[in-house]
Amino acid sequence: MPSTDTIVALSTPYGSGAIAVVRMSGPDAVAMAEQLCGKKLTRQVHFCSVPHLDDMVVTTFRAPHSFTGEDVVELSCHGSLFIQQEIQRRLIDLGARPARAGEFTQRAFLNGKMDLMQAEAVADLIAAQTQAEQELALKQLRGGVSGELAVLREHLLRLTSLLELELDFGDHEDLEFADRSELKQLAEQIEHKLTALTESFKTGNAIKNGIPVAIVGKTNAGKSTLLNALVGEDRAIVSDIHGTTRDTIEETLIIEGVLFRLIDTAGLRETNDVIEKQGIERSRKAIEQAQIILEVIDATCPEETMQGEKVVHVYNKADLHRVPGQLCVSAKQGDISALKQYLVEAAGKLQTEGNIISSVRHYEALCRALEAIRKVQDGMQNGLSGEWLSEDLQECLNALGEITGQITSQEVLNNIFSKFCIGK
Repeated sequence: MPSTDTIVALSTPYGSGAIAVVRMSGPDAVAMAEQLCGKKLTRQVHFCSVPHLDDMVVTTFRAPHSFTGEDVVELSCHGSLFIQQEIQRRLIDLGARPARAGEFTQRAFLNGKMDLMQAEAVADLIAAQTQAEQELALKQLRGGVSGELAVLREHLLRLTSLLELELDFGDHEDLEFADRSELKQLAEQIEHKLTALTESFKTGNAIKNGIPVAIVGKTNAGKSTLLNALVGEDRAIVSDIHGTTRDTIEETLIIEGVLFRLIDTAGLRETNDVIEKQGIERSRKAIEQAQIILEVIDATCPEETMQGEKVVHVYNKADLHRVPGQLCVSAKQGDISALKQYLVEAAGKLQTEGNIISSVRHYEALCRALEAIRKVQDGMQNGLSGEWLSEDLQECLNALGEITGQITSQEVLNNIFSKFCIGK
């Protein structure tokens, strides 16, 4: 429904600066700005001198050609805290009300300027701290995943309507409007795409929170020295005494715009020390959860102990001995450029060319959609009637609709937009 009130908020970060931007959206936004400035805003951009306050640039975006789909006005003023607050106070006196957190983006969603998934991507884009996060959020904002889900829903809606049409002609038991072979083929295609999207969540989550990298190996191989070299500070205690590291130590590192979550683990060995045993157990859990496992090996007495797709052997103490054809570093001397390059390349392989999801809400909804479409496949295999197939298809449709906002409660909307900053 169209908004009947006009909202106002500061869109730039709170505090003094060179300039600040106060934003309004709503049916009376232009009229209020004209009253404040004392002149008609006939062009998109005006220079206005507000008596006893400030000189500012006023930019108007007429509905529906604006971010929110409503009339929007942005007032660019000098960044004095007093000026920012006084502009908002005067506009509130003219009838505007303070915007709630995320209300500008919420209005954009409600006015059909973007779907819910794209709206959430706005918040992710603002919060992005690395290039990988920025690229992921921008891809979702531009409708990468939304477009794929829209195509799936369109096919499901058509077949669901045909199945429900069969129910209207229940007296004719042998009458089928929905081709079962076509439905089977479509269900397989949808199941394949939903599986790919749900599996991409692990990568998307790693991009947002850091790709987990476990640094493992035997005691005194140089794991803690390597962690310190990577992060550029003495984060872990280094000692020649075996079993010095008794717990996992976690640090984050950004390399070429990619966030890594480095986990230094206790040395893997047999021990009777109760505390060290607990540390080794935590190390094993870190290994299970990691997407990249760096097994640090002493190059002076090389001995590989781990194998697997996620494992890379890193031969440390290259200043004393180099192993030909292997990834060699000298953590003590800070010679780790080859390892950093490997991590960047490994991260690139994790980020597939297909669409990636990073939201827990999206993941949970996709899991429900996947479960429903698998029920459809089982139902066709067991010869279930169109009535039962239609019910499972509708469940799949509803789950996909929750992601993009076709089916969303007000409570869910309020929860999503309450996490936005005010003014966006």
